[in-house]
Amino acid sequence: MTALEALLVLVTGFGAGVLSSTVGVASLLSFPVLVGLGLPPVVANVSNTLGLIPGGVGGVVGYREEVREAGRIAWIIMLVCAVGAVLGAALLLGLPPGVFETIVPFLILFTCLLVGIQPRVAAWLRARHERLHGEQLAERRHMSPTTTFFATVTGVYGGYFGAGAGVMMVAVLGLGTDLELRIVNGLKTLSLMVGNIVAGLIFVVVADPRWDVAGLLAAGSLVGGYVGARIGRKLPDGVFRWSVVAAGIVAAVLLL
Repeated sequence: MTALEALLVLVTGFGAGVLSSTVGVASLLSFPVLVGLGLPPVVANVSNTLGLIPGGVGGVVGYREEVREAGRIAWIIMLVCAVGAVLGAALLLGLPPGVFETIVPFLILFTCLLVGIQPRVAAWLRARHERLHGEQLAERRHMSPTTTFFATVTGVYGGYFGAGAGVMMVAVLGLGTDLELRIVNGLKTLSLMVGNIVAGLIFVVVADPRWDVAGLLAAGSLVGGYVGARIGRKLPDGVFRWSVVAAGIVAAVLLL
């Protein structure tokens, strides 16, 4: 790797860290760069996963207040994403490359739709509950079994590939709970961190990452993750929501 390529990977890591802590599409930037540098797709994916772990750590540190406010939900997210990442990593290593390449873009587009319409869906559900039961629907400050299931599925996808996993987690938590979006953003960042750590540990044992690439990505993403969290905490709900939708659409189009 030349000095110019090393600088490119370092800067890419910073940008990916910022994206991870804001709109949740870090791999949209970093994965294509690694492939463009000549790494085989699986090696690029493994190195990318390892390199983005510090970015997740930096992001969670930046969102530490939001994660603390989430309470028990944060622990559930950590558990289900850890389990999901194990399954996802196994799928990545055990299935032929490109098995899910047809469905993934449409899955991301669908979750973008869910993120966009979530306020209207939530308002409709509350109005319907009030009309049928004559009382206001209590705030959902916990995860139902359905929400937990889809969070686990998102964790599986994150361990398998990950592009757009943050968008999916925002959709799952946005529809399944009544948490403020800043807390959802913190939990999304937490989920990406846990998924990368677990999948990365597996990859270290059974795969063959490019450690020089992963190290440069890690250095850049650590700083970028923290910077992104400071930005994400200040984004108005509307700006954050539509930024997530826009990033998800770009990811789906590029994957198509």
